Amino acid sequence: MTRIGIVLFAHGARDPAWARPFEAVRTRLAELQPRAAVALAYLEFMSPDLLQAGQAVVAQGCTEVRVVPLFLGAGGHVRKDLPQLIDELRRRHPDVQWTLAPAVGEHPAVVEAMARVAAETPGP
Repeated sequence: MTRIGIVLFAHGARDPAWARPFEAVRTRLAELQPRAAVALAYLEFMSPDLLQAGQAVVAQGCTEVRVVPLFLGAGGHVRKDLPQLIDELRRRHPDVQWTLAPAVGEHPAVVEAMARVAAETPGP
């Protein structure tokens, strides 16, 4: 039986409060996908990092893992750093299928949601 893992990947920050919205996304995703192992990983400043989160979902028996960048666009971190980290996960866990999703900010639903919030924001 295949167990699916989903690793949400965010940039990270020195201020722990920065992570609250990402933790909320992780919690909601786990509610929406109760059979999946859901983890949240950070590029820098916070833990776990992607390699640690990847190891954690593999330890939960996942044989297919989707990494979802919680970035608004595919800048250098998503285009350069993240593929290198995915390659390292593939090297460490060759029996696991690793898939890299596009940056969430490029999804039409996210663009629509941000536009709606901006439109609904009260003016001066």
